[in-house]
Amino acid sequence: MTDTVVRPKKPAMNKRTPAGGAPTAAHTAAEAHEARIDIPAVTDLLLGTWAATRREAREMIKDPVFWRVEGQPMAEHRERTLSQLRLLAEKGASGRAYPKEYGGQANDGANLAGFEELVLADPSMQIKGGVQWGLFGSAIHQLGTAQHHEAWLRDVMNMDLPGAFAMTEMGHGSDVAALGTTATYDAATEEFVIHTPFRAATKEYLGNAALHGRAATVFAQLITGGVNYGVHCFFVPIRDENGQNLPGITSEDDGVKGGLNGIDNGRLAFDHVRIPRFNLLNRYGDVAADGTYSSDIASPGRRFFTMLGALVQGRVSLDGASTTATALALHIAITYGNQRRQFDSGAGTEEVVLLDYGKHQRRLLPRLAQTYAQFFSHDELLRKFDGVFGGTHDTPAEREDLETLAAALKPLSTWNALDTIQEAREACGGAGFIAENRFTGLRSDLDVYVTFEGDNNVLLQLVGKRLLSDFAKQFKGADAAKLAKFALGQTAGKIFHGAGLRQFGQAVADLGSTARSVELGLRADQQHELLAGRVEQMVSDIAGAVRPASKLPAADAAALFNEHQTELIEAARAHGQLLQWEAFTDGVNAIEDDDTRQVLIWLRDLFGLHLIENHLAWYLINGRLSTQRAAAVSRYIDRLGARLRPHAQDLVDAFGFEPEHVRAPIALGGERERQDEARAYFAARAEAGDAPVSEKSLKKK
Repeated sequence: MTDTVVRPKKPAMNKRTPAGGAPTAAHTAAEAHEARIDIPAVTDLLLGTWAATRREAREMIKDPVFWRVEGQPMAEHRERTLSQLRLLAEKGASGRAYPKEYGGQANDGANLAGFEELVLADPSMQIKGGVQWGLFGSAIHQLGTAQHHEAWLRDVMNMDLPGAFAMTEMGHGSDVAALGTTATYDAATEEFVIHTPFRAATKEYLGNAALHGRAATVFAQLITGGVNYGVHCFFVPIRDENGQNLPGITSEDDGVKGGLNGIDNGRLAFDHVRIPRFNLLNRYGDVAADGTYSSDIASPGRRFFTMLGALVQGRVSLDGASTTATALALHIAITYGNQRRQFDSGAGTEEVVLLDYGKHQRRLLPRLAQTYAQFFSHDELLRKFDGVFGGTHDTPAEREDLETLAAALKPLSTWNALDTIQEAREACGGAGFIAENRFTGLRSDLDVYVTFEGDNNVLLQLVGKRLLSDFAKQFKGADAAKLAKFALGQTAGKIFHGAGLRQFGQAVADLGSTARSVELGLRADQQHELLAGRVEQMVSDIAGAVRPASKLPAADAAALFNEHQTELIEAARAHGQLLQWEAFTDGVNAIEDDDTRQVLIWLRDLFGLHLIENHLAWYLINGRLSTQRAAAVSRYIDRLGARLRPHAQDLVDAFGFEPEHVRAPIALGGERERQDEARAYFAARAEAGDAPVSEKSLKKK
């Protein structure tokens, strides 16, 4: 593989960059005389279905009162964030998802779209708002009934009732079904007794728990009549109006964290705290005065997952917010790379702009392509979410699809945020490490996004299980011989792809030409075939490997599944990447302007080929690519980098960020000013003829 751009052998003629091995790429699309994107049109495309709401949110957070103050002490940051939430409520930004009769807009998609943009101002403000309105308030809205809405929603919306979302415990995070907190019904007093029976059952990592919360939506095992009916949600007051803990409530402060220190995360424990029967959020399960339990959902497992599914918006919003934060990092790094100069060609000529270097393009442009893919896939996810929660497509099948899609995309975008922010930081050198240039704050604040709302690996395991389930449905009723034959064929890679013959055909057709290799087999249809084929074979291989589990004792079956857990997670990751590629392609196909569509096709190709390059060993081992065509992948990625280089600034400008959103001096003219001053200085010395000669020039004589 090579990290250099494929360049012509003849000396460069471009006035901007000298001969002698320096890059020849033009800096802008205008200079390259190529297709150029319609920046406003692409901005509309990226902002998606709720573009108007996103613009409204961005306009609001131009006010410095919403901005993160770098280096601010934790106590001050916490109070600033609390005041910011009160201001958001005053501006009507808190109730877009809530029913109109309580002052909301009943617009679920717009609610998340606007919420996601807050990450540009201060991720602590975004996440604290998410705790208040997207978790605490949403639990009341989604798990409660009209009587609960009437009692609490208005106060939640206007911040008169700050609250915590008490699900996670010290001993159990993602495994919600195993929570230790209990809610035991006392029929004599018609009260539930909320109790923390041991230390590990203490609620942990809760926003608003350390200081500001006055109530919490507590998830606990509902016990009545000696029967445990599983985890349900309860509204539990925790502090009085003066901020003092109520009887039986113990709170602890988590203190300084790796990021998001504007949020007062803490712990809550309950010592036989009594609440009225009314405080059970009973949309999916109720307890009568005499202690009789009832639910419209007979299956305990389905009831549990229905309740958790009602809170899927957290994963959806993290996918969108991570994408926006990643875009901001790339905007800063690529803008800086277009201005910062470093090293000449070795001939004493003008220094070269960083983004003209092939390695710099390799570092940033594939990540730019990934981020574009995430914008497109997130808008599809958000539309799916709005359809389910808005009621237009609220069916069990649609809810299951939404949960699977969110579990597939949130891990990819949050992991990519950390990877890209770090790479962007390094691509800006020491300047990237200065706090005012945003990278270090973004990196620390977004670190925990990979854990929020479900650990990423756990979420991908859920996706993998869904893939296996769907795979099994294809062969329901098939006899054992047919299944065994199919599994064997898939493992060998011959049923759908004829690996041996296909590999030979590729090698003959390619004739040693990189361009011909790509032209014949790495365009859109072939990219899709390779990406989809990998998912299909990975799932079928795992299905064949774990099929004996159905006839094994439970412990042995679990051990067999555990042996293939890593493979299952990788298959789910590949599935999520395929979804992103398909969403990117759908977005590109909808573009009417020919020039814009062409540039975004190049960017989509860069995304697809980079995914394939990351797994070239798999494609070779499984006979999906010939050696010749596999080698062509990396070389063509470099060619795409050179082709996209003139469009890089346009592509990040299309994110639509204004100076108040960027707030990084190196991307707001500071670096360009320094570079222009330096170039003017040396040019003036040369023109005046009073510049000293170099030692190298003397030796040449």
